[in-house]
Amino acid sequence: MQLYSEHIFLNDHMESGYLTWENGKILGISKTSSQDYLDYTDLYVFPGYIDNHIHGWACGSFWHEKTADSIYRMKDYLPKTGVTSFLATSGADKKNEIVRGVKEAYKVFKDQKTGAQMLGVHLEGPFINKKYKGMQKEECCIDPDLNLMEQLVALQGKHHMIRLMTLAPELKGAKELITFCKDHQIQCSIGHSDANFDLIKELKSYGLSGVTHMFSGMKGMHHRELGVAGSALYFDDLYCEFAKQTGMTVSHEAFDIVYRIKTADRILLTTDCVGYAHVKEPFHHFIRKETFIPDKKGLCILKEDGTKTFIDSMDYDQVKHLEMGYNESVVSLSKHSKVSPLDMIKMTSWNPAVYIGVSNQKGALYPGYDADIIVCKPDYELVHTFCLGVQYL
Repeated sequence: MQLYSEHIFLNDHMESGYLTWENGKILGISKTSSQDYLDYTDLYVFPGYIDNHIHGWACGSFWHEKTADSIYRMKDYLPKTGVTSFLATSGADKKNEIVRGVKEAYKVFKDQKTGAQMLGVHLEGPFINKKYKGMQKEECCIDPDLNLMEQLVALQGKHHMIRLMTLAPELKGAKELITFCKDHQIQCSIGHSDANFDLIKELKSYGLSGVTHMFSGMKGMHHRELGVAGSALYFDDLYCEFAKQTGMTVSHEAFDIVYRIKTADRILLTTDCVGYAHVKEPFHHFIRKETFIPDKKGLCILKEDGTKTFIDSMDYDQVKHLEMGYNESVVSLSKHSKVSPLDMIKMTSWNPAVYIGVSNQKGALYPGYDADIIVCKPDYELVHTFCLGVQYL
């Protein structure tokens, strides 16, 4: 299959030409063509978005449902937001529930079927600090447990499925856990943490490589104690993950400060979407001031003024607006921050691929890479999504 565009974005430059792929792999870019092609002359062609931090989306929620079926539903609908691959992300739950979730994720990992590719699992907790629990369950925030981690790793057999863990490095036993993760090629991010600068400086060499949802769920910066946020800004090699750049959780001005200091080379964009339509018990969103309540017909949304709305949890058109999708976040970011297309694809595709160790096949439009491609208008409005060369939007 082949497309033509005058704006095909590679990691460090833009080319015009014919992008060709076959059997899910990119063959290359040529200046001439002898076959039929998709004409995207004036549109932008990017590598597909990679979401390293997503609990659920629209009609499926790995965090709340913990089933293979929920991940398959995420896979089906994520291409509508430009996401071509992702990490199914857990939360702070009881140990047996986390084990159950990893077992279910492994079923999908071995049998991907169609849609966006699940690259593995991101464990956000349970080894996080109660002080900065955010929307996590306080009773499930626990100190690092090597036995549990060994059990979870064993569930993936010889495969590399658990690729990322968010933890609080100040907790007892964290150094040993970080070392274990590094030995098993599991990237470690600081999140929901009260860690100080000196501790982060010490543990960086053990395997701490970035922070989860920058500014949120972490010790803030003070001029005499940099905390987690300040440490992320200070150390050049630490990545800063931003979740849904809406301007609500993190102001656009705060993002701009990080962008100026870290540059696009050390920023990751994610969504941290939850899949609220599939909560199993009432869940209060303190920022939106809404409570999501499971209902026989799907979901009840209760506002603070007492207004109730009922929706069908399996109707994509009804649930897709509950959270901002990946491409909507990109559009929002582009409206408020002066980010070039080349910097945008670093933050949405290349950096996420590098961070979880899949940059040999994902995150770029190089020959031999997976044909994960999105086509956008210059304002980033999504037009088409291709996952492994198959069009899903």
